[in-house]
Amino acid sequence: MTKDIYDIKNALAAYLARRGVPEFSLKAALVDMDGVLYDSMPRHARAWVKMMASLGIECPEEYFYLYEGMTGAAIINQIFKERGMGEVSPEEAKRLYAIKAANFVALGQPEMMPVTIDILGKLRDNGVKRVLVTGSGQQSVLDRLSRDYPGIFPDDCRVTARDVVHGKPAPEPYEKGMALAGVAPCEAIVIENAPLGIMAGHAAGCFVIGVTTGPIPEAEMWKAGADLLFPSMSEFHALLPDILSILKPSNL
Repeated sequence: MTKDIYDIKNALAAYLARRGVPEFSLKAALVDMDGVLYDSMPRHARAWVKMMASLGIECPEEYFYLYEGMTGAAIINQIFKERGMGEVSPEEAKRLYAIKAANFVALGQPEMMPVTIDILGKLRDNGVKRVLVTGSGQQSVLDRLSRDYPGIFPDDCRVTARDVVHGKPAPEPYEKGMALAGVAPCEAIVIENAPLGIMAGHAAGCFVIGVTTGPIPEAEMWKAGADLLFPSMSEFHALLPDILSILKPSNL
């Protein structure tokens, strides 16, 4: 037994003990979009900085990685609240987010994350349902999913910013994802790259796999509640057969 397999088994044992359930049987993967499917966060951050600057609000790009996973309206209200500017109306939030979205489009299309399509294909081939769970409402990226990830995310297996009242870090997005897949928390993994998304998956009771594809320190990912953590999608991909053999015993 390698240390990697040992770590996966230990992570599963800790999850089962914490949840008070006797077993885990993987049936669905609930997958974030930005930073997992696409290397889009650098563009999102720059688009947010430009929009906020037009309002006379200065924010470093790194700031927006901390809010990754929240809906656009929630990010806007959070920033305004922090600066004592009060809450914006839904109409104003929609207008400001449209400016941010236009800034994002102007930066060009983000690249697909390396090996992610292979990871999702492997999950599909092993009978694991795939559900998109994103806090994004960026239509320019959402429109690419069927082309870039053919057969991976059916239209009725997608949860976006438009489908929830309380976005990440609340559990609602992942609870809705489980409902679409027809699974219980002990039958679902969450694949996330941001602390708020990890917090949401953890709060929903899922087994959360974090991947540090951005600048957020690993310590923040563990603190948010990750059950397993990988430094890249490639490292996750390399251990996926072991993960499947442990979390989905029927795969053997």
